[in-house]
Amino acid sequence: MQADDEDRLVEKLRKIEALFARSTTAGERVAAENAAERIRQRLQQFEKLERSIEFRFSFTDSWSQSLFTALLRRYGVEPFRYRGQRRTTVMAKVTRSFVNDVLWPEFRELNQTLRDHLGAVTQRVIQQAIHAQKEEVAERPAQQTRGASKQSTLTFE
Repeated sequence: MQADDEDRLVEKLRKIEALFARSTTAGERVAAENAAERIRQRLQQFEKLERSIEFRFSFTDSWSQSLFTALLRRYGVEPFRYRGQRRTTVMAKVTRSFVNDVLWPEFRELNQTLRDHLGAVTQRVIQQAIHAQKEEVAERPAQQTRGASKQSTLTFE
């Protein structure tokens, strides 16, 4: 069952990539490598028309950052970070048109697809291994500041 889920996810990601490659035939839509090549060709066309500039991208989680850097590398763009920048920062030198028309829209769609999948897998594992109840945390009225119990805050990042 899990292998089928992963196969469907991979196929869905390939279809998303083919969409952004503006494939014209059914065969191109299925072949992810052809789609990637078409996107690399679009990048080269953008670079002929406009100058590449440095973009700074910031991510809140390592999953999104991993996906984004994989996309950059797939299209021949080398991601980097300047010394002193946060680990959540990714720099890339590309054209604005490529970022706006291809890279960022494709990343957003792929990222949402992966988040949905990872969220479903996480919920399934938690329900099976930890506790089956999946209700939201109960909401209570705010405490009065006088005489209220002390609270400690831990943040997980």
